[in-house]
Amino acid sequence: MISVSQFVSALKSTGLWTSDPRLRDCMRHLRQAMRESAGTVMVDQKLFRKCVGANILLLTQAFRRKFIIPDFEVFASNMDQLYYSTQRQEGGHVADYIPQLAKFSPNLWGVSLCTVDGQRHSAGDTKVPFCLQSCVKPLEYAIAVHEIGTEHVHRYVGKEPSGLKFNQLSLNDEDKPHNPMVNAGAIVISSLLKPNSNKAERFDYVMEYLKKMAGTEYVGFSNATFQSEKETGDRNFAIGYYLKEKKCFPENADMIAALDFYFQVGLPAKSGVSGAVLLVVPNIMGIMCWSPPLDRVGNSVRGIHFCQNKSVVNLMFAAYSGDVSALRRFALSAVDMEEKDYDSRTGLHVASAEGHVEAVIFLTEMCKVNPHIKDR
Repeated sequence: MISVSQFVSALKSTGLWTSDPRLRDCMRHLRQAMRESAGTVMVDQKLFRKCVGANILLLTQAFRRKFIIPDFEVFASNMDQLYYSTQRQEGGHVADYIPQLAKFSPNLWGVSLCTVDGQRHSAGDTKVPFCLQSCVKPLEYAIAVHEIGTEHVHRYVGKEPSGLKFNQLSLNDEDKPHNPMVNAGAIVISSLLKPNSNKAERFDYVMEYLKKMAGTEYVGFSNATFQSEKETGDRNFAIGYYLKEKKCFPENADMIAALDFYFQVGLPAKSGVSGAVLLVVPNIMGIMCWSPPLDRVGNSVRGIHFCQNKSVVNLMFAAYSGDVSALRRFALSAVDMEEKDYDSRTGLHVASAEGHVEAVIFLTEMCKVNPHIKDR
């Protein structure tokens, strides 16, 4: 038998947190057992069955190291090293066009990540609420696609890069916003969500959705920032009227309501000018970096440096997906193609394991990656 503390410690080593909503019943049984006992509580067969009952598949995956990141403690240690090396980066200026952003200390720096299996890790100032700003755009887009479908969404919004600034007053050749990640696209996406409901109902709907996305953990709303953004949002109002003129909104859509809603859902107190950078490693994990000082183009200095240092992750993903074009770009950019990940695997190991023959040929013949390095 093992003690409850040992069981919880083993659970955390896999990357699962005790606050994980999937483990709610398991944690409830453990807390109840601890309340009913005066001494050290041991996880006997009866208690183990109670705890594991509804979570047998999840816990089996966890303890057998079947998650997307098998050795999570080593991975988390590497992320911490990357966090501390990035912490030394200085420079940039905190956004000050509204007082709510200007009040943040330039020394704040936090990183949180969550894998597709729900493994989580955080480092630094991750308990300080901040506004998502433009980082809400992919979340809002995901809600729209999930609720009304990709085809309907892209009747009104394109899916190609614009090559212009995010707040540029510009449409594509079909008189649509270029994509959902620019301001014009996000405003139109806002008009597609619950179009027949009033503003309060739509706001509650999106906030509830965001809370579900966050595993029912804290997501707030900064009314002060909302009001300040609205008062200084002349460009977004100009974009809104331009979209209305070009008939970009669905029939009967209220442009002013869409703008109000756009301002609101962009501020759920969780990249924008707040210093947040939301990074996705497809099919593996999402990472949020936050540090208020911005570079001259409006990106978090530390956040961008952290992402650039993750070149090995990008290399591994290109190998994982068999993307020879991406591998070629890395090679031409003088990236060390024999770089290893947290698990001491090279891109060649990953490409081989996934059966990507063309990627294997490129790495061995063109990049001369050593094929004799032992895999895990």
